[in-house]
Parts: sequence; structure tokens; C-alpha cells
Amino acid sequence: MYHRGQTPKPAADLLPVPSPKDILSRTTSPTPARTYHPKGRQHSRYLKFKSAMGTLLIFIAVMGLVLLLSGVETGGTGIKQQALKDACPSYGDYANRRHGPFSEGPLKLPSQRPIPACRTFVSKSVEELVASISKKMVDKDLARLFENCFPNTLDTTIKYHNPKSNPPQSFIITGDINAEWLRDSTNQLAPYVSLLRSDRALRTLFAGAIHTQADMIRQYSYCNAFHPPPAAGLKRTYNDQHDVVHPPYDPAVVFECKWELDSLAAFIKLSWMYYTETGDTKFMDKTWTEAVQHLFGVLNQQSEPTFDDMGRPMRNAYTFRRQTTSGTETLALSGAGHPINGNTSLIRSAFRPSDDATIFQYFIPANAMMSVELGHLSEMLKKANHDGTTWNYLSSEAARISAEIRAGIYELAVIDHKIFGSVLAYEVDGYGGALLMDDANIPSLLSLPMLGFVDMDDPIYQNTRRMVLSSTGNPYFLGRPSHTIFSGIGGPHIGTRHAWPMSVIVQILTETNETEIVRLLEMLKKSTAGLGLMHESVNVERLGDFTRPWFAWVNGLFGQMVLELVEKRPHLIFGDAEAAAAREAVTVEE
Repeated sequence: MYHRGQTPKPAADLLPVPSPKDILSRTTSPTPARTYHPKGRQHSRYLKFKSAMGTLLIFIAVMGLVLLLSGVETGGTGIKQQALKDACPSYGDYANRRHGPFSEGPLKLPSQRPIPACRTFVSKSVEELVASISKKMVDKDLARLFENCFPNTLDTTIKYHNPKSNPPQSFIITGDINAEWLRDSTNQLAPYVSLLRSDRALRTLFAGAIHTQADMIRQYSYCNAFHPPPAAGLKRTYNDQHDVVHPPYDPAVVFECKWELDSLAAFIKLSWMYYTETGDTKFMDKTWTEAVQHLFGVLNQQSEPTFDDMGRPMRNAYTFRRQTTSGTETLALSGAGHPINGNTSLIRSAFRPSDDATIFQYFIPANAMMSVELGHLSEMLKKANHDGTTWNYLSSEAARISAEIRAGIYELAVIDHKIFGSVLAYEVDGYGGALLMDDANIPSLLSLPMLGFVDMDDPIYQNTRRMVLSSTGNPYFLGRPSHTIFSGIGGPHIGTRHAWPMSVIVQILTETNETEIVRLLEMLKKSTAGLGLMHESVNVERLGDFTRPWFAWVNGLFGQMVLELVEKRPHLIFGDAEAAAAREAVTVEE
């Protein structure tokens, strides 16, 4: 089975290994990571032969890389990936080993960026920002994490980018899976939005990503993850699942077709971020408009209840069935999911952003996100006004649905909790059923202020935040700050032992207590198992047990968090007496 968040495996017993740059300056073989060999100790002659062969293979790879570099031009998109695919190491393997030089802090974190020749996209403005911020950071381990994480999407996941096509195209993989998720790709690009005005190559990358997403949605509006476009010339990776989905889709185009409301919201969000930063409207072409029209069609279909006015079950426009032993990977009732009531103003979502099936299909965080993004869409269409009649209608529809969803959330999803007071439910069904929990993946209840749905000081949000960050209020708040080395929100996707660093980052971004922020930063630094990158999930009792060494979304989110702290709480990053006091408080607590 090949999917996001595979079964957790302990990290290998890692030893420092030289970077590709080091390899260019020596002819000896690097020290291999220690691994268990079932046949016991190998014969010394064999080991010498193996070492010699390793040296030869490295020499051949490096010479091939040098030859390629001598004949391939670089530019805004970096080295052409097809030309380098056999010379550059797999980043999934590269990320699971330590590379020098190491940070000067106590953790001695490695440098995990690929060599420049192997980076999938190069942005001068990103490089300048990383250099200017990191050199001023007082915590050298945190600085190394920022250097590794912030550019990770550009370094490793721009699998295809054609800036010269009309319109441009960009295909952005999630990391260790050679497919693009609509949600992930939007979030992977989000950290670079503030640089768009000054970086033409970055603007073209964003425009290409919008066009590629629009084309995907125009073809298969219910699907969440896609293969590379034919023009990319890239090999497809199939997920080896046996799914029966309606509406049907082409498996040569679609990697997975789980209906997730936030996927369509992410498409609007990417368009909005680009538009507000650049003022450019050229991306709002025929393909984009068709994608928006398909989006409205899906929202209308998924606002239909399970039963008609006569109490007869209606056929849902979307059904999903998978042959699986995991209850979170398929939908009940022949793929339709559990019943939902009518007259709610909410939109159903078959799956969550974790790709797990919903229990009650009115998934509140995605509805909140869609409400916000429909408001943005309405404003964008009104201001751009390329197509008077069509766009005016779509703009008014977006505003209407946005307001109705917001009203529906406050009518049906606000629950009176006996401990925490008025809180928002994670999912509801319109019949009175409500699920009280939160998951690490964004959109989440914890991330509602980041989505723009509520203010940070909103009393219902603050009650909800206390609930989801408590083991008494959220079954997926894992670990105890006073008893385990890691704690945070996880979810059913990985299980009840692994919390997600993503949730800790969101916790920092929604926290006002600076001593708590410093404590959480310390926990994040130590969560990487010495590898210098954020991971999907981490065992709360054993940091070496994690999932996905290469998960670009959370790496970018970490970088985004550092930039926000630089803007709002610079003393925590660059240092002063106030920050020193906060760090001292954390040290005393430990």
C-alpha cells in the first residue's frame, strides 16, 4: 500500500555522511549508516570489495553529474530535472541521513539542502531571505532548521515547471510521493507569497501552479491528488488501491479521488494569495473560469441531504468504496457515507485533510475555510470583472454561499461542553450528532484564526483551543508535556502514539504566552531525530520513531512560523533580555 503516512518505522542508526559537495573533493567512500544484517558479520574481503564498489559508483555518479552540469543551463527553474534524475540522489534517502556542515548549537543539526545543481527551483529572493534571517538568529540550531525547512518545497518538490508555455505550468509533488495534492501544493507555496512582487520567476511558478490546479479541477472536480501532466514527461506512481468511485475518473490522470472540501478551498486560496500580492489577473482565463464553475457545481451537489422531502434516500453525486481493512479509508453505506440532514447551509465532505473518512460529513474546519475563501473569490471576481455577466453572477453566488455556511456553522456546530463551555465541533450531521476532537492536518479547529474564520481572541475559539489542546477534551491530543518528550495533536491516520509537528507549529502561531512559545520551539528542535527537518508524525515517547522524512508541507509551515515570529516577536528569534528570560523560564521548568 502506497499512501501518505505509511506505517511508522524507527529511524536508522544514523552516522554523519558527507554531502555531495564533500564527495567531489575526495575519492574515498563515505562511512555507511549501520544497518542490521540477518547473516551476522560479513567477511572482511567482501566488505573491502563492497567499499571499493561503493567508491566506484559514487565516482561514476559524480562524473555524470559534472558532465551534465557542463551541458545543461540553469535559470529560474534550476537544473532540468529529467537530465539530472540519474545523477542526483533521491531526496527521500538524502533526507534520512545527516550531512555536514553541522550547526553550532548543542544539537549539531545537519545541513539537509540538496546541492544547488540538484535543487528543483532556485529563487534568488528566497536565498537572500534565508541568508539574511538565519545569520541574525541567536539560536543556531533553530537557524539551521530554518535554512533546511523554508526552501524545502523549492529545493525538492517542483517536479515540473514550464515558464515558457502559454499559460505556464507547474507540478508540485507532496514530497515522498510523486503526485500533487491540491491542498498540499497550495500550502507548500504559501510561505513564499510575500516575495512575489520582487521575484518574477516565483510569480511564474505560482501562475503555473494555479493553471495546473485549474486544469485538474476542470477535469475531475471531486479528486484530491493527481499524476504529472503529460507534458512533464514524468513517470507516474500508482497507489495500488482498488477503488470504486462515482463519478468515474481516468487513473492515468488521477492518483486518488477522495472528495475533500478543503481541496477546492485550497484552489481558491492559491488564486487569492497570488492576486492580492501581484494584482495580476491573467491567470483568470477560460480554464480557470471553468474550474470555478465546476467548483460551484460540486458545492451545490454536496449541499444535498441524504433523504428527500418524502423521506426517500437520494443518490449522492459522489460515492467512494475501497477494498481495505482500515475503516478510515472507505465510506459506509455503499460508499455514500453516514446520513446528513437537510436545510443546514453546510457542505458535506467525504474525507478530511488527513485523507481519512469523515464520521459526520459536515466537516466544520473545511466548511469554515470554504466560507472564507468564497468571500475572497467573490471579491476577486468583482474587482477583476473580465466577464461581466458570468463573473457578476459567480461573485454574488460566492458571497451568498459564504454567508450561509458561516451561519450554518454557528447554528449547528456550537456545542455546550460541560468543562470548556461553548466550543465548535469537529464534525456534525445536522441531526444533533457532533464529534468533539481535532486532527493535526490543516484545516483544523486549532487553525481557525490562521484560516481567517475567527479572531484569535474570539471566546468560542479560545474555549475550543483549550479543548483540543487537552487530553480530556481531544482524544487525539497525544503525550503529556510533563511526562513525554513530545506532545501535540495527532489523528487516526497514523494512530495514537504519534503526534504531528504540524500541530505544534499551529499551536505556536495561535499562542500569546511567550514562555510557552519558547517551550514549543525547543520541543520542535528536538523532534527531528537529529535529521534537521520536520517530519509528518513523531512517537511521543521515542523521537527516532517517525513517519515521512520528506514532507514538504510541514517544512514550509515551519519556515512560515519563523517569519511570523520575526515580524511579531523578533526578540524571540534575534534575542534580547526579554527572550533570554523566556528561555530561562523554560530551562527551569525542564
